[in-house]
Amino acid sequence: MEFSNWTTAQEFILSAFPCSWGHSVICFIPLLFIYAFIIVGNLVIITVVQRNVHLHTPMYFFISALSFLEIWYTTATIPKMLSSLLSERRSITLNGCVLQMYFFHSTGISEVCLLTAMAFDRYLAICSPLHYPTIMTPRLCAQLTLGCCVCGFLTPLPEIAWIATLPFCGSNHLEHIFCDFLPVLRLACTDTHTIVMIQVVDIVHAVEIITAVMLIFMSYVGIVAVILRIRSAEGRRKAFSTCVSHLTVFLLFFGSVALMYLRFSATYSLFWDTAIALAFAVLSPFFNPIIYSLRNKEIKEAIKKLLFSPSLLPSS
Repeated sequence: MEFSNWTTAQEFILSAFPCSWGHSVICFIPLLFIYAFIIVGNLVIITVVQRNVHLHTPMYFFISALSFLEIWYTTATIPKMLSSLLSERRSITLNGCVLQMYFFHSTGISEVCLLTAMAFDRYLAICSPLHYPTIMTPRLCAQLTLGCCVCGFLTPLPEIAWIATLPFCGSNHLEHIFCDFLPVLRLACTDTHTIVMIQVVDIVHAVEIITAVMLIFMSYVGIVAVILRIRSAEGRRKAFSTCVSHLTVFLLFFGSVALMYLRFSATYSLFWDTAIALAFAVLSPFFNPIIYSLRNKEIKEAIKKLLFSPSLLPSS
């Protein structure tokens, strides 16, 4: 194909937002509240884990690392959504779109890897309690977290670099609320369905998601097998309660991610594309601080101590 006479689009118009000002404001207010809650909630979790010596354990180290990633994961998309809702021209530059895709997917993949590491941590804690302290050392926790971030920030680079080289012409209306692979690829001038790279992208997403799901599933098979051998009901309840938060976050996040990135040739309407995107980009991060704080007695107690410590109370 000849590309020389085509003019490459320098910006995209995010066209999935409400058209009317009133509907935009109605969407803006809850989204602003959700984003503020995500930032504050995760900062609180990071702070209480750092300041409370009783929470200096591998499980809470991973929870605070997940909270840190959640802040940047949501910051990659939500601030631009908020500005677009209040703007007449909902545009994003080509370079800005590429950067948004990269940071959104790199932090998202890092979270996937970290959730897998957290499942491994719970497996060791329940299935090998005697060896757990010597295996899951602070050094190993740091190495696993660093490895998750390296994997997350390297994995999407080939896809992003390839998309950045594609010519974009004709319509520049991106039918989505943020830049993502499939909506952007639909605007490329090339016949992207015939490009082998599209299949490679789909396979990479499938391998990432299925590998993480299988590793987490195998971890929980081992955990359940050990829990069922515990004789007392109280012992079984206590053992399983340490996994409930992680399992809930895993199901919430991976469920919506699988719907979006394991569909291959299947297509959804704009409404369902937007709804699924909001589920894993906004709602899942919103519920995570609630799940890890309200369902966790130790974090709730640590938050109370932080809020009502003598140093924070006004002097008489």
